[in-house]
Amino acid sequence: MYPMSSRTRPSRAESPFDLKAQAAYVAWREHKLANHPASSTELMVEIADGRAPSEAEVAAIGRALSRANVAFYRLKSPRPGDKAMLRALGRRLGLERLDNNLCADGDGISSLSVVEKRAPGEYIPYTNRPLNWHTDGYYNAPDEQIRGVILHCVRPAAEGGGNAFMDHEIAYILLRDANPDYIRALMAPDAMSIPPNVQDGVEIRARRTGPVFSVDAGGRLHMRYSARARNIEWKADSTTQAAAEYLLSLFQQDSPYIFRHRLEAGEGVISNNALHCRSGFSHQNGETSRLLYRARYFDRVMIPETGAGEPHVVS
Repeated sequence: MYPMSSRTRPSRAESPFDLKAQAAYVAWREHKLANHPASSTELMVEIADGRAPSEAEVAAIGRALSRANVAFYRLKSPRPGDKAMLRALGRRLGLERLDNNLCADGDGISSLSVVEKRAPGEYIPYTNRPLNWHTDGYYNAPDEQIRGVILHCVRPAAEGGGNAFMDHEIAYILLRDANPDYIRALMAPDAMSIPPNVQDGVEIRARRTGPVFSVDAGGRLHMRYSARARNIEWKADSTTQAAAEYLLSLFQQDSPYIFRHRLEAGEGVISNNALHCRSGFSHQNGETSRLLYRARYFDRVMIPETGAGEPHVVS
């Protein structure tokens, strides 16, 4: 299934994310669920050269993203520690504007590994403990939301460290089907707040308040979310609280909409910032310790259509 063209994509007035546009929602929902993959293997793309993926390989990534907002890839000949490959692959997918966040390296790409020692007050969230369900950059400012993410495995852990993913559009469907008021509450501009990050009396990041679900200028659904019990403040009304509890329950049950995959060396995942989590893993110091690269972008994946000059955003 390819992304909808400009001729078939609903206009803004017919957005499936408009609670008043029930017919548009029903049609979009039916199409989404009918094309949802049965397993992560349907989303895997083999790439001969990550620095210069072929048109067929890029198209396969686009199809996977269109189905689940997630695409896995496997390099046939991985180069250890090849950050240049990651940057080139991102550019091939229309990903340019890196989020040079506090934990990123000098090139804007984060090296995810366990840090044994840190300076007092230094913010380094890299441990081998489990990471709960979230989207990346949920604490970012409204004009710096993370739209695209590439996670590349250089070295897996000896044991553990598997990831799980859920398409945020599926989460929207499950919430809306349960109670449309849940969507209305989670689209409110004050639905979820993140307290300021203060270290040694210095504010590193201001308080962030915003919606969980929003629709971007192109009419595509975006989500900012964290299941963390600490440092997340939900709007104090009964509907928002119930919506947050229902959303959390989606991750606490066996679900055909959750994909689990442990990245091996030379594998990676490309995502339109879908929901994800990570299990805990074994850790030992040295050159065999787990290492992944993460590139977070303010862009959503854009893939040129074969034979056309204009790219399209993968929906």
